[in-house]
Amino acid sequence: MILRTRDIIEQIRRGNVPEGYQKTKDGIFPTDWHTQKMKQWVALAERPVTLEDDKRYRLVTVRRGFGGVDLRGEYLGKDILVKNYFRARQGDFLISKRQIAHGACGVVPESLDGAVVSNEYNVFVPNQGTNIEMFNLMMQLPHYTRLFYLMSDGVHIEKLLFKTQDWMRRQLAMPPIEEQQKIAAILTTQDKVIELKEKHLAEKQRQKKYLMQQLLTGKKRLPGFSEEWKIKPLNKLTEKQKKKNNGFQYHLVLSNSAQHGIVSQDQEFDKEIANEERIDGYYIVVPGAFVYNPRISATAPCGPINVNETGETGIMSPLYTVFAISSPQISQDFLKYYFQSSCWYKYVKEVANYGARHDRISISDGDFFDMPIPLPTKEEQSYIAEVLSAADREIDLLQQDIEQEKQKKKALMQLLLTGIVRVKT
Repeated sequence: MILRTRDIIEQIRRGNVPEGYQKTKDGIFPTDWHTQKMKQWVALAERPVTLEDDKRYRLVTVRRGFGGVDLRGEYLGKDILVKNYFRARQGDFLISKRQIAHGACGVVPESLDGAVVSNEYNVFVPNQGTNIEMFNLMMQLPHYTRLFYLMSDGVHIEKLLFKTQDWMRRQLAMPPIEEQQKIAAILTTQDKVIELKEKHLAEKQRQKKYLMQQLLTGKKRLPGFSEEWKIKPLNKLTEKQKKKNNGFQYHLVLSNSAQHGIVSQDQEFDKEIANEERIDGYYIVVPGAFVYNPRISATAPCGPINVNETGETGIMSPLYTVFAISSPQISQDFLKYYFQSSCWYKYVKEVANYGARHDRISISDGDFFDMPIPLPTKEEQSYIAEVLSAADREIDLLQQDIEQEKQKKKALMQLLLTGIVRVKT
């Protein structure tokens, strides 16, 4: 009897074993798939590195989602706080030991051969006969990422090695080599589709960045506008918000990040990290208020300034600067895009005191609110904001398209890497 894909899925959903399949401790797989314990596919590798203060090191990290090993940055040994690092080689398989990363894993590419990885990751080498790329794909299935997550205590990194040994005793079923090659070809094709769309997205983001730099400084004028711009200090356009959450009036703790803007803290960190006893001292952030986070990152070298567009009133740590528009001379959208640009970085770098905390900007309220803001007429501000908003909509559509392609890959992986759908060899 030939079973259709829908029949197989339904039988497996009910816990039955379809004809031509076998049930193992870790799931239902085709009978001709080769099943071995994890430790028979890969071996734990430890290549300790003694960091030298004046030597530069490339640090790698593993991204979540479909996996992939990226360059985190290049640092002097004396600037690396954690000193327990291992050497990574091309073809190594890395998997995060941090519970919050949900088993993020990836294979070290040729470009990162010889880089170093912290002890927050396990480094594995493939055993003879293991297709490490296919192994990496299998580890991205929800079953295996969840398995590693459940075996982690997520608190004490040094205690997770024992949990890793438990994980290595679990079993993995791998398709025959010919089927592996076909599956890899299908998923590689989907990867190329995603890659092309991501390159297109990156180009659109570069175009928007250029537009902001030109339009928000008056270097490029929109048709019909020629009136001279004014320069106003921020303190003439906005007012610092000092109202605190006395009496625990609000409980929505917000976070301001360079990547996601202003969002709820539990959305940014997967959990709330604010101390309930202290939130009465947090600043109230109403919709439309701006927040400056002085923490430096690769995408926000002077810290991000974002506007609360959540539609809700929340609260933020007093470490942030909260301010709101107080003058009718400037629009919220124009100021939002101005702070999304790099136009204000030069001023902040000139007046900031970096001090001992190299990871954040130290700037007084006086200097911050003296920041000069170029000011066209309200009408020109509106037109500039419209142009940039149109660019945002185009970027959003591309991001949604990419997300759909990633979901398509996820569905393909779930069908092909579990043997629910077989490919002809």
